[in-house]
Amino acid sequence: MDKILPPKPWYLRYKYYLVCAIVTVGLIIYALTLALGPSRMRINQDDVKTGEAKKAPFLEYVDVEGHVEPIRTLRVNTRESGSVVRIVAEEGQSLHEGDTILVLTNPELERTIEDLRDDLEEKHTAYEEQKIEQEKLRLQLRKQTLQAHYERQRLDKNIRLDREEHSMGIKSKAQLEVAEDEYRYQQERTRLEILSLRNDSASAILKGHIMERNLEREQKKYQHARERLDHLVVVAPCDGQLSYISPTLGQRVGDGELVAEIKVLTDYKVHASLNEYYIDRIVSGLPANIRYQNKLYPLHITKVVPEVRDRSFDIDLVFEGKQPENIRVGKSYRVQIELGKAEEALVIPRGDFYQATAGEWIFRVDPTGTKAVRTPITIGRQNPSQYEIIEGLQPGDRVITSGYDRLGDVEMIVLK
Repeated sequence: MDKILPPKPWYLRYKYYLVCAIVTVGLIIYALTLALGPSRMRINQDDVKTGEAKKAPFLEYVDVEGHVEPIRTLRVNTRESGSVVRIVAEEGQSLHEGDTILVLTNPELERTIEDLRDDLEEKHTAYEEQKIEQEKLRLQLRKQTLQAHYERQRLDKNIRLDREEHSMGIKSKAQLEVAEDEYRYQQERTRLEILSLRNDSASAILKGHIMERNLEREQKKYQHARERLDHLVVVAPCDGQLSYISPTLGQRVGDGELVAEIKVLTDYKVHASLNEYYIDRIVSGLPANIRYQNKLYPLHITKVVPEVRDRSFDIDLVFEGKQPENIRVGKSYRVQIELGKAEEALVIPRGDFYQATAGEWIFRVDPTGTKAVRTPITIGRQNPSQYEIIEGLQPGDRVITSGYDRLGDVEMIVLK
């Protein structure tokens, strides 16, 4: 006889359905969690670089590449126009002050000098002739002056004689008065003649001085023209190395045209270009240094060009003492320009995260080292190897500094 079995509980009858429902709900919750929760990415630890935030001395400096230039470069310009007939010096040649670089010719200037020379000879001849005439005139004036003084003395003697004859009764009073009138007239006439002779003599002397000055001016004009002829020979203004010559044989160059350049190699300077970001921080006198073959060579900035071109500006630096061995024009060195003194600060190593995040956030690795979370930060100063952290990190925190170009907008990184 069959035995009647009790009915199974409902959860046993529908267990497969319940399992399917639970799994489905779990998948839905997991999907919602992934969709609504922070985005994450799994990445291998070897594919990123990490660094530690720590308290350390922070020196704000700029690391740039500079190249050696001569301490001074002189531009050689012509002082007269002409055609190049001879090039004496060669590019790269060492020159001393006064050495000939090139020779010009200017037929027009030569003709002008010949005309001035002829004019000078004519004026010199005319001057000699005028000197002879002046000498004749001077002798004539002296003769006339001597005659006038003799005439005055003769009149004085005659009037004294007339007065004696009147006192002796030989001449009447009327005859004496006539003689005295004649004496006064002749005396005044002689005085005016002497005064005229003095004026003529002064005028002759003045004319002689004028002729001398005119002749001196003509001589100076001719001498200046002769000096212009000397300027057709272009010479080195100082000791140095001739870096280049621009004109060629037969080429005509104008007055004041650049024809050569000389580099003064008695000392050197370092020329560098900096990003415009530093233009307000760079001033003359700032210290710098070059490390070459494990030796440090100090420099300081002597010139800052304020003009910005292609987002950069130029500076010049000079050595404060010893220079690197085998220094040459055009040789490059890495130059560190100090923008301040070393200070204790919270710093992290540089990395490409700054370009991706603009320095506003970084991935901070949790203490377990299994994940990294996006963390807002505030960056202060920076140098070529460090960033100063003002807010967002603590000493000992580890951060991801590189590999941001493939992280996208994830909020969390799972490190494998």
